[in-house]
Amino acid sequence: MKSETITIQNIFQDRRQYCVPFYQRAYVWTLRDQWEQLWEDIRDKAEGRFNKGKVTPHFLGAVVLDPQPREGLVSVDVLHIIDGQQRLTTLQFVLGSVLLTLRRAGLENLMSVVTACARNGNPDTMRNPATEVFKVWPTFRDQKNFILALEAQDLEELRSRFPTSFTQVGTLKKVGADHPPALEALWYFTSRFESWIAEVPERTSDRAESLILAILRDLKIVSILLDPEDDAQVIFETLNGRGAQLHATDLIRNYLFMRADRDGADSQNLYDTLWSPFETAYWAEYQRRGRMKKPRLEWLIHASLQAELHEEIDLSRLYFEYRRFATEGGGSASAREQLLTLSKYARHYTELVAGVGEMPIARFGRRIAPYDITTLHPLALMISTSSASDAEKSEMFGDLVSFLVRRSVCGLTSKNYNNVFITTLRQLHGAGINASALRGLLTSATGEASRWPADAEFRSACLAAPLYVGRVETPKIRAILTELEAFLRTSVKTEEPDLPDLSDLDVDHLMPRSWFTHWPLADGTTVSGAESAAVELLARSGTPLSERQKQINDRQAVIATLGNLSLLNLSVNREAQHFAFTKKRDLLIANTNLRLNIPLISLPVWDESAIGKRGELLANAALKIWPGPRP
Repeated sequence: MKSETITIQNIFQDRRQYCVPFYQRAYVWTLRDQWEQLWEDIRDKAEGRFNKGKVTPHFLGAVVLDPQPREGLVSVDVLHIIDGQQRLTTLQFVLGSVLLTLRRAGLENLMSVVTACARNGNPDTMRNPATEVFKVWPTFRDQKNFILALEAQDLEELRSRFPTSFTQVGTLKKVGADHPPALEALWYFTSRFESWIAEVPERTSDRAESLILAILRDLKIVSILLDPEDDAQVIFETLNGRGAQLHATDLIRNYLFMRADRDGADSQNLYDTLWSPFETAYWAEYQRRGRMKKPRLEWLIHASLQAELHEEIDLSRLYFEYRRFATEGGGSASAREQLLTLSKYARHYTELVAGVGEMPIARFGRRIAPYDITTLHPLALMISTSSASDAEKSEMFGDLVSFLVRRSVCGLTSKNYNNVFITTLRQLHGAGINASALRGLLTSATGEASRWPADAEFRSACLAAPLYVGRVETPKIRAILTELEAFLRTSVKTEEPDLPDLSDLDVDHLMPRSWFTHWPLADGTTVSGAESAAVELLARSGTPLSERQKQINDRQAVIATLGNLSLLNLSVNREAQHFAFTKKRDLLIANTNLRLNIPLISLPVWDESAIGKRGELLANAALKIWPGPRP
């Protein structure tokens, strides 16, 4: 490794090209965060030169370069930028802006020195002159706009090449436009250079020369050239992997394609066919899990590694865990094999999180979405990518849904699910991924944090537990009622057997929580809210209740049970409010076609007895939809 401090002129004047490996991240420097400060530094040096003052060099930082072997006489020398691509790309824009400024000011006599630093000469001795003329060559994602911007000969041509970025009067849009960085950088630096040169109109040539000297000679950079025996990947990790400059996925991408280069694989083909799908906005979108917010791609890799390695993975060490996965078995997995594995998991993961698709995991994703238990994702991915048949996968997914629903209805905690599902994943992998093994593992768990409620407990909770509002949140209750509706449709000859989207419907207490005014007791007397609250306190204290108090307590106990819950259109629910059952029944006759509600239309009254009978019906259906532990 050889290190030296050199000027910008030194680093750019030779006939060479600094290539950003295409697997590195795109150009991300911006006006606010970097360009403004760089311009202030350039201006200070230019002012010092123009005023004949003492000028000290300004240090821009370091770049790490990996020289590439050169084959034959034709082409320029190529160096890969291991670190410092943002600095070198910005300097290419700065030099391009100087050329635009000189040409616009009619100072062509000063252009030759700058041109030698901004572009490589003698294109007739290049393999690909269209790209090799550039001193810096960006990653694939930046190349199109990079060429369009730097090939423009003046600002008018720059406007014509990016028409959507400019207003009708020719200024760069400030609102509602996402400008290509190459365009925005050239426009910014050119406008600053022009304004500074024009401050002394009678000496524009002197000021332009001071500006050029400030850039080429007063800005310095540490150039670190790697020797052939230096490991570029290790150096890249040392510079970037121990800080927060890059996402773990940036490091993983770099690792993958450096591996591809070492394998002699067609890196560009691998990028185009297998990696580029992960460069979309979908995978870059941030997703929150508790207090952590990460790009979706990181969550995919995190879940996939756990599914592959059958153990818990520390998210804060995702890159290093990925390297461990890639090198297990003596490092036999090629870059292509790693990318194929990641692509496989991505197909299953997208169906899981979207709940849409043809694989069994898509329906599973829809069913568990209201529970927001992402710690189940690795186990689901392992099952979905296994060699089990679709029928057996569906059976396993059904048992996992039953596990979640039964525990939720029975009021059992979800706090330890991370350990529960990682343990299940590891044990299932060891036992063989099949429905019988998974059912055995779920059945054998006995602790409160992991047990699978049996039929008697589940049925009792369906009949008597205060589910809503109580132990089960609204999205889960809606999902439970939706699956019950789907089941009930299979038992009748309905004109609409397929279930419509019920996600916009309200969860409704058929007998309202505020039942006091319009829902008298069996003896015809009404109850006030205060009286009901007083009875509740007495019941909690264990005080013996009178006959009337027992009736009040019994009614209050059934309000939040499954037998009293249904789904209604929002406007119907609001119109019914706390009114008597006859009004709600009339609204149901006019507005509902759900099997949850249609049987209510024929009922003369809705009371504790009716709620109990409907609860029995729904509990029996629930036992079939979510079957529990069985030998």
